[in-house]
Amino acid sequence: MHIGLVGLGKMGNNMRERLRAHDIEVTGFDRNPAVSDVSSVEELVKALPTPRIVWIMVPAGEITTAVVTELSGLLEQGDLIIDGGNSRFTEDFKHSALVADKGIEYVDAGVSGGVWGLANGYGLMVGGHKKNIDLAMPIFDALRPEGPREEGFVHAGEIGAGHYAKMVHNGIEYALMQAYAEGYELLDKRDDIIKDVTGTFKAWQRGTVVRSWLLELLVRALEQDPEFKDIEGYVEDSGEGRWTIEEALANAVPVPTISASIFARFVSRQPEGSPAMKAVAALRNQFGGHSVKAVD
Repeated sequence: MHIGLVGLGKMGNNMRERLRAHDIEVTGFDRNPAVSDVSSVEELVKALPTPRIVWIMVPAGEITTAVVTELSGLLEQGDLIIDGGNSRFTEDFKHSALVADKGIEYVDAGVSGGVWGLANGYGLMVGGHKKNIDLAMPIFDALRPEGPREEGFVHAGEIGAGHYAKMVHNGIEYALMQAYAEGYELLDKRDDIIKDVTGTFKAWQRGTVVRSWLLELLVRALEQDPEFKDIEGYVEDSGEGRWTIEEALANAVPVPTISASIFARFVSRQPEGSPAMKAVAALRNQFGGHSVKAVD
């Protein structure tokens, strides 16, 4: 199989490498010529066999829309676009309608795994018609983690379902990270009796009900900087947590924990900061390679 990949940033470049390691031929394009295989999207399309499959891995919003629009003028009937970025699910409705008039197929894919995906594989949540999912299954199988397909991949539903599932996934992620971070601050505060904060978290990695990959990454961050002296407790949000809350409001679903975790990130942007937010910032850097603010 031979596919095109538009967007070779932190995740896109790793995905290209993982696909190639699983015998998927990839022609990649990026505005950075140092990492791009071709000089333009048009050249990428010309390099692909039909039916063409082009995976988009660029920032959500105007950039994704611009790429979909450009591809709609280059691809042909029966070709397939997969948006693997963090688009809002409502954008999938617009993008699929944009290309449908030309007979171009569309799939949305929520992708989780961050900078660790190259080695560990990516959790995949996809939306679209079954025929298109079946066509792209060798790609999904190459990207997902080893093991049973259903433990790293789901065809969640129709167009928009993949990004909707990823949105909820990220909302949950926000709340889990906040809980670990608040626990860290409480343990750190009682240094009169707690003498090994890092060791306490490390001891939770086996046998306890709070063990998880996020916990492992928090331990890793603590071992690198036990008191988070080198980073500020400033935490951005990608937007998906906000979208989760907006959907909860629209559907009258109570999400107090996720909501609180978003508001806590807003607190982190105040001048005072907090130890808990340093822990959240460190976690985001560990799993996603998200930047942190160094202490001046």
